[in-house]
Amino acid sequence: MVKHGTWTVIFPDKRIIKKTNDFTIETARGYVIEDDSFWKQSKFSNLHAIQFTDDATDNDQVEYNDGTPNGNYDAIILGDFSQFIDKFDSVHLSVLQNEWDSDILTVNNENFGQSGELALREETEEEQISRKGKRPTNYIS
Repeated sequence: MVKHGTWTVIFPDKRIIKKTNDFTIETARGYVIEDDSFWKQSKFSNLHAIQFTDDATDNDQVEYNDGTPNGNYDAIILGDFSQFIDKFDSVHLSVLQNEWDSDILTVNNENFGQSGELALREETEEEQISRKGKRPTNYIS
């Protein structure tokens, strides 16, 4: 494939890659989507990859497994491309939530420990929210 879309779907790898909005071609984010019932749909059986630009120009490309020349993405046959975006968004939200959950600082406790030294504690949820905002509850590309 020659085209560089804003989205890339690689069927053998079950991977969806986003290169738009939050990400660029240099910082693209891709996830393996473990959902065999999704990938094994008959409409995808001959697909190797999709380069999708999501613009007004119909210049998206589909690469086939059987050597057929690259073609355009046909939503009538393959379904709306949003099916791939929704899969990406769901996994990305989980990643954002895991990152938020694991980003906990150790801070000095205002109270001294029994030995007279300052005791350490993990920051509270309120302190986390103050530092980094609320925990993500949705992500929409």
